[in-house]
Amino acid sequence: MDPITSLPFLGVHIAALGIFLVGFRWYYPVVAIALYFVRMFGITAGFHRYFAHRSYKTNRAFQFVLALLGTLATQKGVLWWAAHHRDHHKYSDQPEDIHSPLQRGFWWSHAGWILCRKYDQTKFDRIRDFAKYPELRWLNKYHLVPPIALAVALFLIGSWPLLVWGFFFSTVLLWHGTFTINSLSHVFGSVRYQTTDTSKNNFLLALITMGEGWHNNHHYYMSTANQGWFWYEIDFSYYVLRLLSLTGLVYDLRTPPRHVRDGYKKPVLPAAAAVPGAGSGPVPLRALARRAD
Repeated sequence: MDPITSLPFLGVHIAALGIFLVGFRWYYPVVAIALYFVRMFGITAGFHRYFAHRSYKTNRAFQFVLALLGTLATQKGVLWWAAHHRDHHKYSDQPEDIHSPLQRGFWWSHAGWILCRKYDQTKFDRIRDFAKYPELRWLNKYHLVPPIALAVALFLIGSWPLLVWGFFFSTVLLWHGTFTINSLSHVFGSVRYQTTDTSKNNFLLALITMGEGWHNNHHYYMSTANQGWFWYEIDFSYYVLRLLSLTGLVYDLRTPPRHVRDGYKKPVLPAAAAVPGAGSGPVPLRALARRAD
């Protein structure tokens, strides 16, 4: 980690402890939880499923709303985030994967990598499809403006208590909730599908990340708007997307073909031998990574 980037990160954690000093009113945790899930949706449905994987379509205005919601999570810019995530799938658990617990350990995969200035640059060559929009490039460059504006607004509405609960405490929970997918979901859980990495499905992580915990499903076939593929796999991000699809704001939500979803029931070909579209065999991870470009 770099001291320059680590100090603000640690500072937000220390400020979050202020919940024990500023008093308590019933609506403080309500605001904190609401902002946690609204911003988590911006990361899961926006940064991840839309910008990184293009698993559904929307108009340009709502595309900006998704980018703004994700930016409020204070996890750097939308183009930066999506470009690095595409590389994560292309090189999953290989040396080039910058947040693999298999390569550099738990803490690095959880938070160390995002605090390292070595990876500050946006890989525009990996995100050309969205980098063509000037409003997204602006939001990516000035990614601290929205969260600072949110913090100021909370202070003006409810002074220090609402700032501490609604921004600092909620953001710390949001950070670590999101980061568990890079770290814990490659360590703890069950494996339904054979992939070339250590991705796992984890029910608890799916609850706290609005569906991202079905990580083995996702790494097996990444271009779907839903990551919970069976009725018992709770995926709140997808449920919200389905509701939005009724209004026409989002459309063409991709879901896994039946032969993909049921692929665990049949003998699995070695990854090197599998060919896209060849019967019900799994699609090679490299081919899927190219689809995300």
